[in-house]
Amino acid sequence: MTATPTLVRAIGRWSFAGLVLNTIIGTGVFVLPGTLGGALGWWSMGAWLLAAALTGAMIFSFAEVASRFSRTGGAYLYGTAAFGPFVGIQMAWMGYFVRCITAAVQANLFTTYLVELWPAAEGRAAQVAVTVAFIGVQALVNVRSVGSGAAVSNVFAIVKLVPLVAFGALGVAWLAMGRAAPPALASDATLGGWLNALVLLMFAYGGFESALIPMAEVKDARRDAPFALVTGLALVTVVYLAAQLTVLVTLSDPAATNRPLAASARVMFGSGGAVIITVAALISVYGWVASNMLNVPRLTMAMAEQGALPAFFGKIHPTFRTPWVSILIFAAISLLLALQSGLLQNLSLSAVSRLLLYGGVCASLPVFRWREARGIRTPGVEPALFRVKGGLVLAAIGMALSLVLVTRMNQREGISLALTVAVASAHWWFLEARRRRGDRGRS
Repeated sequence: MTATPTLVRAIGRWSFAGLVLNTIIGTGVFVLPGTLGGALGWWSMGAWLLAAALTGAMIFSFAEVASRFSRTGGAYLYGTAAFGPFVGIQMAWMGYFVRCITAAVQANLFTTYLVELWPAAEGRAAQVAVTVAFIGVQALVNVRSVGSGAAVSNVFAIVKLVPLVAFGALGVAWLAMGRAAPPALASDATLGGWLNALVLLMFAYGGFESALIPMAEVKDARRDAPFALVTGLALVTVVYLAAQLTVLVTLSDPAATNRPLAASARVMFGSGGAVIITVAALISVYGWVASNMLNVPRLTMAMAEQGALPAFFGKIHPTFRTPWVSILIFAAISLLLALQSGLLQNLSLSAVSRLLLYGGVCASLPVFRWREARGIRTPGVEPALFRVKGGLVLAAIGMALSLVLVTRMNQREGISLALTVAVASAHWWFLEARRRRGDRGRS
């Protein structure tokens, strides 16, 4: 009798931290310092710190919740365990399709940056070829093995950090030499301007939740999740602050360009510096896609294991022991979306939808603590290996922040979000009707 193939626990502690870092750092750091510098001036440094602190409240809540699980699924698993299948399905739909849309946007941004180095990439045929290779190679790497997928993620985490840290160090040196540009004037330092900035910053700091999806392939998942989340946030915060500082000391009008880091490097080192930053942007985007090609397909695999999707989504390759069907489906959806136009406008929708996921996971922390205090066992939920001090306060901050920032979405984003909720609700209704028919058939 042939044994059923299973997943391999091949992701170590530092690989896990690299995965978190890769899921956070994408294109935001190459665009937002200009937007924030123009809106808030030097106060933008404080905005990054405030966003880091608020994200920290969420990350510490995630860390405690994740330390109770060692199975695949991430926020979908946590929401289902805490609040039932209806909430779990909602979180799954938001998480999956937001990641597909964002992956498509990143693919488009990759070709946009590539034009700086290879002008022919602006043509439609070249764009299609680059996009197919961009997504397809990562799909094949991750089908081959989770180990090779994690190794690729590790390489890109290191390679993307080096130029960004060097860029920040050069900015500090530029300031120390007394060559700082005239200070940028804040154009929108109102409460509304700060809230809009925080929405963008939550996009820049977001994405860490997807690193928790492949927990069944982490060597010591419940202990390593808190380490990976906190380490990833600390490294990302340093990189973001350094990038913002360098833009502020080199550009008197940061909002005048949509490629502020390249413009800043051009001020310091001419066209050669701009090319280096462009290459760094390409590496950063590709590293983001590498990590998400590993993470996101495990969500549909987990849903299949729970009976929420057809069983073929959960098929494990007999040789490579990876969820190859889910990987190829995620790659295909991302590719189809990437070949469409107008996707950049979905970045704010991604941020808003992600905030609802974060609020839901933060809300699960007091639920799990309440059950533990009363000795109530939830199937699949283990005692926390990481218990954060002030966890209830941090969870409340995370929930409040999510609700406040969600109010900043516009009408188009509200309609898109409502449609996602409606589709997820229909999915849940279908599953519930099927379950009831099965119960009647057994009675």
